[in-house]
Amino acid sequence: MDKTQRILLVEDEPKLSSVIQEELTSQGFPTDIAYDGNVAEKMFSEHNYTLVLLDINIPYKNGLTLCKSFRQKNKQIPIIMLTALGELQDKMDAFNLGADDYIIKPFHFDELLARIKVFLKRSDNSEEFAPIINIHDITIDNITKTVTRAGLEIKLTPKEFSLLNLLAQNHGRVISKLEILEKVWDVSFETGTNSIEVYVSFLRNKIDKPFEEKLIFTKSGFGYYIK
Repeated sequence: MDKTQRILLVEDEPKLSSVIQEELTSQGFPTDIAYDGNVAEKMFSEHNYTLVLLDINIPYKNGLTLCKSFRQKNKQIPIIMLTALGELQDKMDAFNLGADDYIIKPFHFDELLARIKVFLKRSDNSEEFAPIINIHDITIDNITKTVTRAGLEIKLTPKEFSLLNLLAQNHGRVISKLEILEKVWDVSFETGTNSIEVYVSFLRNKIDKPFEEKLIFTKSGFGYYIK
């Protein structure tokens, strides 16, 4: 692991935060703890973290407020929510504010470690895609990381951009949820969450909803495709 990589853990439960910090450090991931929102914001501003683990229910400034703030300051840093809030709306709120992943407490440390390793991989998966992809009236530019449809720029999060890229690169082919997990989330097992459905919904709201002709489709029981 790159020695400059460091994790910020925002968690107000001392016992849990100490266990996570000890486990991550033993795995070669130096980890700093912030027990409340104000301290977390200060630490984030003062240090160059490479990943954030963020609880929602914390004192002073909650995790959703921090997530929005962190994302505005750094468009690329991975943000993983660690929270007991498991409702679909809670996940959608977090994803809308810029979270990259969402793990519900209680969780197995091995799952958390696997997700962290995914986000800290140094390889850039965007190199797999063609520099420019054109489908119908949509253009995906992998050089400038921009998407336009009918001449209008569409703002996407990095995860939304990767998902759209995968569907577009395989124009017409049905992409299974497992393949999406492997190529967008870089996870080779079913996580038990509905993150994919949430992100497909986000994409449809941005790519399809404002336009008459729809491009993103579901093949029930199989996956998703663009046509």
